Amino acid sequence: MIKALVFDFDGLILETETPILQSWQEIYREFGCELSLEEWLVNVGTMEEPFDPVASLEQRYGRPLDRAQTLNRRQQRELELIQHQPVMSGVKEYLESARRLGLKVGLASSSSCDWVVGHLERLGLIGYFDAIAAGDDVARTKPDPALYRTAVEWLGVAPHEAVAFEDSLNGLLAARRAGLRCVVVPNALTHQLDLGEADIRLGSLTEMSLADLLTSLEQAPG
Repeated sequence: MIKALVFDFDGLILETETPILQSWQEIYREFGCELSLEEWLVNVGTMEEPFDPVASLEQRYGRPLDRAQTLNRRQQRELELIQHQPVMSGVKEYLESARRLGLKVGLASSSSCDWVVGHLERLGLIGYFDAIAAGDDVARTKPDPALYRTAVEWLGVAPHEAVAFEDSLNGLLAARRAGLRCVVVPNALTHQLDLGEADIRLGSLTEMSLADLLTSLEQAPG
């Protein structure tokens, strides 16, 4: 029986992934370079940063950059873009349905606690969450399973009693490795990824009610 939901944050609750990429692409173009979606996708859903955008830009541009200044300018632009993003479709309805159904609700994000909590407070969603596991709480972020293991431990449920909601491959891998079932809701950046290990794939959370989704998951074999 499913007793808890565990949500990702970036790209699932709030569309931050596209602003992050856009802000980097704008920086690259200032130096006459291009950053492709394919190059960037390995960084989506994790703070491990397998692709270093500053080092890559320096290599293409042919000279060193002021890393701190570049990162600061890029982050300021990202924040400007994110301020205009609404809560993603169906998220609030799922959170309200979870409350009515008596389910526990957690969050597992590779981003920092300050980042996640700050946005949840701004969006008026913080009160829906019983536990928040963020990048500060673990040694390794997604695709490592530590965030999901921490989230379900804090919620007081077993992994098989929880469902993860993710938008990225790194997040999907983390959830599955932690023993959770996983529903993927790809965004504009991640829809082309191979997310075949998910239990259910939705275009948005408006496609299926939470009650119907839970029924489908609980009736699925295995």
